[in-house]
Amino acid sequence: MLPRGLALLPRSLSAMPAPLMGSSAHTRPCFAVEGAGGSELVYFTLSRSGEGPARDPCCPQPSCFLPAPGRCYSLCVPAAPCSVPAARLHRRLQQRMSGGQGPLGRCRVLGLLGYSADGAQTAPEKGFLIQDPQGSPETERALEELLRSQGEPPPALGVYEEGERGELWQSLWDLRRAGGRELLRRARVVAAEAPPLHPAVPGLRHVAVFHSLEAARRVLEQCTSLIPEAKAVLDLVHKCPKHSKKGDFPVIVIEGLDATGKTTVTQSLKASLNAVLLRSPPASISQWRKTFDDEPTLIRRAFYALGNYIVASEIAKASTESPVIVDRYWHSTAAYAIATEISGKMQNLPSAHHEVYHWPEDLLKPDLVLLLTVSPEERIRRLHGRGLEKTEEETELEANSLFRQKVEESYKRMDNPGCQDIDASPAREEVLKTVLHLIKKHCD
Repeated sequence: MLPRGLALLPRSLSAMPAPLMGSSAHTRPCFAVEGAGGSELVYFTLSRSGEGPARDPCCPQPSCFLPAPGRCYSLCVPAAPCSVPAARLHRRLQQRMSGGQGPLGRCRVLGLLGYSADGAQTAPEKGFLIQDPQGSPETERALEELLRSQGEPPPALGVYEEGERGELWQSLWDLRRAGGRELLRRARVVAAEAPPLHPAVPGLRHVAVFHSLEAARRVLEQCTSLIPEAKAVLDLVHKCPKHSKKGDFPVIVIEGLDATGKTTVTQSLKASLNAVLLRSPPASISQWRKTFDDEPTLIRRAFYALGNYIVASEIAKASTESPVIVDRYWHSTAAYAIATEISGKMQNLPSAHHEVYHWPEDLLKPDLVLLLTVSPEERIRRLHGRGLEKTEEETELEANSLFRQKVEESYKRMDNPGCQDIDASPAREEVLKTVLHLIKKHCD
């Protein structure tokens, strides 16, 4: 997840006059600035004709841009939906600009989403806006050098400057010329109204929450020449039945954030019910978690999604002989993905019953899903007591209470099947008693 947030102009828009993402000829490109710490998003658009007088209250300058002598720059990653090369380029640029060295070290790097105002069901384009409070020419040179080093064609560079009457303009530069650059467009920057939905919501099913095996597999197939482990994962998926069906015994999934007691509960249920205990991701691919956790979210989500389908084949076989307990399953994959992609406040999450919360039609469905919860203070105390290495998302959970709230709320909005809440704060015997009661109530 991007740590901070502001804006860029997508290259698909920059190189040609065509509107963003297939919008109508009269639809302006729109952008959402992702603020730090859950702050409100800032929205702006570009006016090709530059209409509107300077400082017009009806056409204000967005508050996210620095006043003089500061200066802002933007860059974008041109991308087709689910493009692995674009996702990896975006990650590389983020790491290089956040390294804290050279002229870029004094800048603030912000994340941006470029989207179509007509509500097209596509993923937003991602990029960055770089705020240089000193407005040094060295920053612009460092950015050009960085972009030219990323292969051909290099991403375009946006430069923001104040006009004679106080209005804000973006000049978009093509860097494909050897040692030079060409002006693609100059457009006025004006504030825009917030859309009805967070810009990332329409594309969630395409880049974060995979609702079919094929969608996740297409992503990892792009990785086989880049990540050797991707082929091994795909080979295991290929051996799984196309449609895994549950046996006669019940399948119970235990969900929850780390340190909410899942291990204790699942081990106790295994003994109490004489059940088989399975985990997602399964043991057959869990040794590659660190490899995929270090990749962009698109690749990471596809890995965990395919892990669910491998687990489904194990559930199908085991549930013909005994009850099955599963430590995390699809709900975990989806909840973390939604909370990561939807920046800003809780209100930005997709509303309850949105399609993104629906269970995939081609994935074996459990009989019961139990969500273990504890207070944030108790969860952190347990985490510290374990002393285990944290994933990037676990570090974010601990440091960012808003991110944790969005994960938990996403869990609670899951549908068909939904999650049954369990307070896991009491003694383990009491928690187990509550869990067994719900299993008896909901499963024959």
